[in-house]
Amino acid sequence: MVKVAVLVSGGGTNLQALIDAQAAGKLGCGKISLVVSSNAKAYALTRAEQAGIPSAVIRRKDYACGEDYDVALAKKLKEEGIQLVVLAGFLSILGPKFIDAYRDRIINIHPSLIPSFCGDGFYGLKVHEAALAYGVKVTGATVHFVNEITDGGSIILQKAVYVEEGDTPETLQRRVMEQAEWELLPKATAMLCDKIQEAE
Repeated sequence: MVKVAVLVSGGGTNLQALIDAQAAGKLGCGKISLVVSSNAKAYALTRAEQAGIPSAVIRRKDYACGEDYDVALAKKLKEEGIQLVVLAGFLSILGPKFIDAYRDRIINIHPSLIPSFCGDGFYGLKVHEAALAYGVKVTGATVHFVNEITDGGSIILQKAVYVEEGDTPETLQRRVMEQAEWELLPKATAMLCDKIQEAE
């Protein structure tokens, strides 16, 4: 069994997709062993509790600098024996100390087809606003490894979603979540858990 930590900051819709996949036996040899939130009021914590998954709140503002935060976060995950880190709407930027602690073991879901509409400042509805403003006909979601560059790690999985006439950022966001994010993130998590198990 590969122990997975899911890092969250908000509502936790992608966390729910992972919880549902686990309940359906679709996380391979992965098990969500910990949910960590950067926000004590995140609804994702309620989702974790309802699923019987241990959780912790580690807030960036409780630490003097980003490096201290990275060290505290990595320490908690190492204590719990975490082998794979999944970012599911986690809004704190992870620094080199944390990335080094889990090199090639951190994945993120981004709501566009990278390299479009990604990098610093592109998150949440802003991604979909930019896609609509540019006039693209196809968008989607990407699961990628996390490195020191925002949305810059190598791509694991992508899925395209068509933009429809009259789309708003909100309707597009919902469709990308339903058709791409909620499918890709559990699939990538299962793939990597199986790889980690084979390697160890």
